Amino acid sequence: MTLEINHGGEGEARQARAPAATAKQRPEWADGLRKLYDSVVEEPLPDSFRDLLDQLDKND
Repeated sequence: MTLEINHGGEGEARQARAPAATAKQRPEWADGLRKLYDSVVEEPLPDSFRDLLDQLDKND
C-alpha cells in the first residue's frame, strides 16, 4: 500500500509505505472483512444516486 503525504508545499508530496501484512500476521477475520469490502465496492451505484449526481452536475 502506498500513501501520498502532502505537507503543503507545491509538488512536495512524499510517499510512505504501509507495512505489508503476511497471511500469518493478519487476524482470522481480516480475509472475510476484505471480501465483504470488495463486494460492496463492486455493487452498482443506485439509480437514485446517479440521478442526484446528474442534477448536481447540471447546477455547475
